[in-house]
Amino acid sequence: MDPQDFADVLAAVRAFVREQVIPREEEIEETDAIPDDLRRAARDMGLFGYALPQEYGGLGLSLSEEVRLAFELGYASPAFRSMFGTSNGIAGQVLVNAGSEEQKREWLPRLASGEVVGAFALTEAEAGSDPSTLTTRAVKDGDEYVIDGAKRFITNAPEADVFMVFARTGGPGSRGISTFLVSKDAPGLKVGPPDAKMGHRGAHTAEVFFDGVRVPASAMVGPEGTGFRTAMASLAHGRLSIAAVCVGLAQRILDEAVAYAKERTQGGRKIGEYQLVQALIADSQAELYAGRSMVLEAARAYDAGEDTKLGPSCAKYFCSEMVGRVADRAVQVFGGMGYMRGVPVERFYRDVRLFRIYEGTSQIQQLVIGRHLLR
Repeated sequence: MDPQDFADVLAAVRAFVREQVIPREEEIEETDAIPDDLRRAARDMGLFGYALPQEYGGLGLSLSEEVRLAFELGYASPAFRSMFGTSNGIAGQVLVNAGSEEQKREWLPRLASGEVVGAFALTEAEAGSDPSTLTTRAVKDGDEYVIDGAKRFITNAPEADVFMVFARTGGPGSRGISTFLVSKDAPGLKVGPPDAKMGHRGAHTAEVFFDGVRVPASAMVGPEGTGFRTAMASLAHGRLSIAAVCVGLAQRILDEAVAYAKERTQGGRKIGEYQLVQALIADSQAELYAGRSMVLEAARAYDAGEDTKLGPSCAKYFCSEMVGRVADRAVQVFGGMGYMRGVPVERFYRDVRLFRIYEGTSQIQQLVIGRHLLR
């Protein structure tokens, strides 16, 4: 994108997040839903397709541009970004990376416009951190495949119109997995009730069940047996996006802590005048600075084709852990008030815990990093 055009997009999103989304955060928390007017505004701004190619109706941002946008989106309730993050990220990137031209033309413009919502159906009850052991099966029957199995913790499943489903078409291990496009209206597909989660209210996950779901052979995304590779490529892209969201949210949490420290008095002094409070703030600023720098460099290397695996895992690992520490320190700065419902840092303290789990736990990132270096 032209640098000035991108600067205009960043400025518009920054203003929208701070002027329109942040004032509605408590409403999102209480109703467990993104208000319809915010959803429509996000569509009008092109946020449902910022990471999708321009030729299919998206903004076509590079990953370096995408993470800078995510810094701004991450400044508000994580549920807002989650509303369109999956369509841009792990679900949409399946089609971008492995879809046929026909599949791209059918689905990407609709994802980019927000007409449809995508979901990434990989995780299972006994195949989370190691998805190569998944048991959902797709059996060839003439010109169709019949899918049976179940998925768990699928983001946006209650709202999704199309699912990127990973199912076993061959033997055990990662090489026996293929990817399928499955419409929500497919007979035999059922979405369970939304999960009751610790945080991220307004962003919904649910189980998805496949009972004899028939799809045409043309619904397979990429060659048979390449599903695991397709999933890992999407997740690497998504991990950098998540790292950037963590940076944006850490900035918001730190801003909340600094503002409180400048206003709250104790013993006749602003608590920000006490050196141990300053130390908490300083530690958070230093880690935030490191996380932002790491994400920008990892995105640059990804765009250049120099590193599409190690950098994203390093960034996701560090930034998801970092935002947890920033949130913990912010609660400490707030003291008793930081433990009260209705105070943003209490809500963020619950929200940030998920970042260390989804799209690859911290422990999985450690394994990815360690194995990459030792290889």
